[in-house]
Amino acid sequence: MPRTPACVLLLSAGLAAATAAATADEYDGRTNQLRVAAPRIDAQIKVDGQLDESAWQQAATLVGFSQYAPADGMTAQYRTEVRVFYAPSYIAFGIRAEAPPGSVRATLANRDHISNDDHVQIYLGTYHDGRQALMFAVNPLGVQADGTLVEGAGQTTRALGAIQVGRPAADLSADFVFDSRGHLTPDGYEIEVRIPFKTLRYQSADTQAWDIHVIRVVRSTGHEDSWAPARRAAASFLGQAGTLEGLTGLRRGLVLDLNPVVTSLVDGIGSDAPDAGWHYDASYPEAGGNVRWGITPNLTLNGTINPDFSQVESDAGQFVYDPRDALYYPEKRPFFLDGIEQFTTPNDLIYTRRIIAPVVAAKVTGKVSGTGLAYLFAVDDDVTSASGHDSPVFNLLRVQRDIGSGSRAAFVYTDRIDGPNANRVAAADTWLTFRGIYSTQLQGAVSLTQQFGETTTAPLWQANFTRNGQRYVMRGTLRGVGDAFRDDAGFVRRPGIVNADLVNGVNLYGARGAAIERWSGDARLQGTWRYDDFVNRRASQDRKLHLNSDFDFRGGWRFGQSIYIESFGFDEEFYADYRLLREGPSGPDILPFVGTPRLQNLDFALSATTPRLKGISFNAFAIWGKDENFFEWAPADILLLEADVEWRPTERLRVDAIYQEQAYWRRTDGSTVGRRRIPRVKVEYQVTRPIFVRVVSQYDGELQDDLRDDSRTDLPIVIWDAASGTYEPALGFSRNSLRTDVLFSYQPTPGTVVFVGYGNTVADPDTYTPPGRQRVADGFFVKLSYLWRL
Repeated sequence: MPRTPACVLLLSAGLAAATAAATADEYDGRTNQLRVAAPRIDAQIKVDGQLDESAWQQAATLVGFSQYAPADGMTAQYRTEVRVFYAPSYIAFGIRAEAPPGSVRATLANRDHISNDDHVQIYLGTYHDGRQALMFAVNPLGVQADGTLVEGAGQTTRALGAIQVGRPAADLSADFVFDSRGHLTPDGYEIEVRIPFKTLRYQSADTQAWDIHVIRVVRSTGHEDSWAPARRAAASFLGQAGTLEGLTGLRRGLVLDLNPVVTSLVDGIGSDAPDAGWHYDASYPEAGGNVRWGITPNLTLNGTINPDFSQVESDAGQFVYDPRDALYYPEKRPFFLDGIEQFTTPNDLIYTRRIIAPVVAAKVTGKVSGTGLAYLFAVDDDVTSASGHDSPVFNLLRVQRDIGSGSRAAFVYTDRIDGPNANRVAAADTWLTFRGIYSTQLQGAVSLTQQFGETTTAPLWQANFTRNGQRYVMRGTLRGVGDAFRDDAGFVRRPGIVNADLVNGVNLYGARGAAIERWSGDARLQGTWRYDDFVNRRASQDRKLHLNSDFDFRGGWRFGQSIYIESFGFDEEFYADYRLLREGPSGPDILPFVGTPRLQNLDFALSATTPRLKGISFNAFAIWGKDENFFEWAPADILLLEADVEWRPTERLRVDAIYQEQAYWRRTDGSTVGRRRIPRVKVEYQVTRPIFVRVVSQYDGELQDDLRDDSRTDLPIVIWDAASGTYEPALGFSRNSLRTDVLFSYQPTPGTVVFVGYGNTVADPDTYTPPGRQRVADGFFVKLSYLWRL
């Protein structure tokens, strides 16, 4: 064989080097190559899920993923490759994910319903502050989920299960306009994502750097893999992100979104008159609309007139575990969801669902020179006012300032002015991180309420300290809400109390391939005081010791168990309207209801979560034992049960079934004092990515016995009735209802929708177990909206 001349070898080597230079650089997360110079390529791509255009060969490539959950630090089991480049008007990501044949789980789901699928999450911190990010997630078929993540806005301890370290969950409320497609391959899947700069808020600098995190969720193993080698034992997840640097020449153009909305509702109701039949109240179509204007790349103005509620199915039923606590329902109206992360505050001092039926509203959100600004103004309908003819006015302001590399300080002001009455709240809070694993959150607030010519003030305060260690975790919280504290623009779960919460937890990790991948255990101490008792150093009212233990097994299985040792004190204020009825020689006597001073509880809990097997996944928990009976303030045997089954028989069909039960039996004679059952079934068929049909049916059966003083005298209980001005017997009842909602949905992009729905409620006020037999309400619902991006 003739020898190749040296000049030819040199030429070949030069060509190879030139070819390598023309292709993208690789950035290996495991070797901390986290500063990414994504190329700027002036090209248009067709988002079809195929990474075959020349731009992808020049894109920067992120490789070297590490396992993040359930244990961090190990090399990812399967290779993931993420390519990224940007054009003048968008940023693009191309994803190749390797997986064994047949192991990838993907369905043609509705938006934000891909948590049980394999998927990839892209976090973009466009303000490069390590504190907040937008999240764009896509499953292997290109189905989208999106939301926001704000760290330090309100850390909470899980109520069920052992404490764990790791990233907080993103809020999926917001919907962003972006393009994505994907498809399965013989050795995994490919995804293509394009995010227009019109969708984003970012800094106004000519040259920018953005935070970037990429998480891959592998459902067959139950693992999460991260490109940046993030540690779970850290005060901040976003603070460990990589960086997209050198971004220049970003052009959003005119950012002006017009979103007209037309809704029409026809409500049917029966008449009380005999043989009067069924009547429908057909409201005329109502028109409204939203507008979004990008004043600058980092400031956005939103306005709305007569925004629709966008509630196309009834809220899922919730059980009241402690009747002293209010129930929380999330915001769902599109206008209020845009930029909602800027209004996030500890203790939910801003809760936009307090604006019930806004006539007009406007807000400005953004971040300038390290200071986040969010202001909302709204005028509510006069039917929501105390007088019935005033229009309540809301002002909500949240200002946040970055401190150091990962901390912040913030101020909140809210008011609701209703004619001569007003409620105002001012608050300051801060989130500080230090030494990598420690964080503390402090908040102080005061409310001023003017009502019927009287003015009252009251405080709210909170201090939280967290240690996010690899093995040892500790969280402590002390929170107080004054008796007269009111926040008419926020959500106060329960005023007039002080809560102390201290959790010490341990996490142990198995080696790769071990049957038990992680064990988490903790001991949680809680105390609750009446506010005045705490200030005057009196004993706590409620005391709890919870012992929790969770096992994470290979393949995504999880089991947990808990023991609850509790002591509840008699709450005189809650039972202020309770009395006892005693028949005496001269007639009935009304006696004080004093209650047993203290109830001792001992409960047990089990929980289980399975991976998806043959299209079925299961999640359930049960609590049983001796607990307080709030109906009568007496000991009871209880059962709290919730089971959730998800079935994906095909790529397009989804069936979700949830069963909840809450039951209390008297320990004196075993009789039932209260019981409630709520089964709920949701069936969805995804015709195409933008079109689906949904049927939701929820049954609610409730039973309550005649109430008596079961813990002391066994006398009947009577309760003050303001309408009659007398004490009325607390008589038992049984009732049930069945609500069914049918919806046709066409939603090609957020903001452009066609909803056609029908809802029907049948009920029986005198029966507990059979489905309701009498139709009490139904209605037809139509919503049409279109998003113009000018």
